[in-house]
Amino acid sequence: MPGATAWTSRAPPKCLTTRQADEVLCQPATEFLPVIQEVHEKLTAKMESIPGAMVENNKFCLSVHFRCVEEAEWDALGRDVKAVLDDYPKLCLTKGRKVLEVRPSIEWNKGHALKFLLKSLGYAERVDVFPIYIGDDRTDEDAFKVLQNMGQGIGILVTKFPKETSASYSLREPAEVYSPLYMCIHKYTFIYI
Repeated sequence: MPGATAWTSRAPPKCLTTRQADEVLCQPATEFLPVIQEVHEKLTAKMESIPGAMVENNKFCLSVHFRCVEEAEWDALGRDVKAVLDDYPKLCLTKGRKVLEVRPSIEWNKGHALKFLLKSLGYAERVDVFPIYIGDDRTDEDAFKVLQNMGQGIGILVTKFPKETSASYSLREPAEVYSPLYMCIHKYTFIYI
């Protein structure tokens, strides 16, 4: 579930949110769209002075990427982002791997999105369903915790460096994800979401 997926979750029509054709959208941050757009414009203008910085509009959240920014500029970039957000108390700042994320201050994350999808699909209480969640970022920890608390399914963290996680397993490279999924696909019946 990349960036905006935590804010926009799609599922077949078993949920009472917004209906579009044959899918259901759950968009708890819709009221923030004008503010997100305004902050996107301000951050984009502010980041022009920092070579390598990029502001990505993920619809319901913004990502300020600094992977290509000289390390000496990281603190200045962080200060600039925080200075813009000082005028927007209903937005919060979270840090990922060489990315700062600007999000609405609402109770919604990838864990909530996972619970929404399982419920909307009718799988939330079923014992014959085994969810697998694969993620590579701090923002995926909420989904790993949901699976851990359910006592059903597994979370897999993809990371080159050992770190504390609520995931059940970890892999070092994205390419390593293929092998276990391939084995599962040939052994079990899957419904993809």
